[in-house]
Formats: sequence, structure tokens, C-alpha cells
Amino acid sequence: MNNYYGKPIFPSQNFNVNNTPPSNQNYTSNYEPMALPSEQSYIENILRLNKGKQVRVHMTFPDSNEYRDREFKGIIEQSGRDHIILSEPNTGTWELLLMIYVDFISFDEPINYSEEFVPNT
Repeated sequence: MNNYYGKPIFPSQNFNVNNTPPSNQNYTSNYEPMALPSEQSYIENILRLNKGKQVRVHMTFPDSNEYRDREFKGIIEQSGRDHIILSEPNTGTWELLLMIYVDFISFDEPINYSEEFVPNT
């Protein structure tokens, strides 16, 4: 089925006639949710398993000449999908670091890692 300009109108699209606001109809999808693998070895989850450990976070800031490559030292307090929070007890500073700039993270002790992260072979 085509509209006046030859662009197809798909059955799932709402066709707005005379610029009237869309109705509050509930549409149901025939799609089943995808089954996700149980592996969750994301950096944020690995950091959460290592909360309280001393780390060095190596970061690159490509838009800065003054602070191009930096190393942040501290204790992992929290981590999320896009950030890490470090504290430095000697100075009393806390830093919120954005994951987008992280190159790698160094630990001075063994890293806690869940067996659930290892894929079945």
C-alpha cells in the first residue's frame, strides 16, 4: 500500500489523517523478547566485584593537550555503566571518572572475577 508520494505505509505505522492527534490505543507486539546470555562480564560488574580495592585507572582525554593521558589512583567506591567513583584516603579526594575515557585499569592484587562470566565451552 502506498500513500500519495509513493512512500510505503506499513501496517504498524499510525497514519495521521487531517493532523488529528493520535488516539490512546494500546498496540501489542507479536515479537518475543530475546533471550540474553547469562554472561555479564562488563567492566562495571567486574569493578563492583572489586569494590574497596586500590586501583590505577589509566585514561586518555583526546581533546585536551594539558591532560591528554592521566592516571588516577584510588579505592573503588562505586561503578556504573558509564562511570567509576574512586576515593583517595590520603588526600580525602573523591573522583567521578567517565568510562568513555578509560584505557585500562591496573590492580596490585588479584582481581575478583565471577565464574558466571566464563562462557560455557
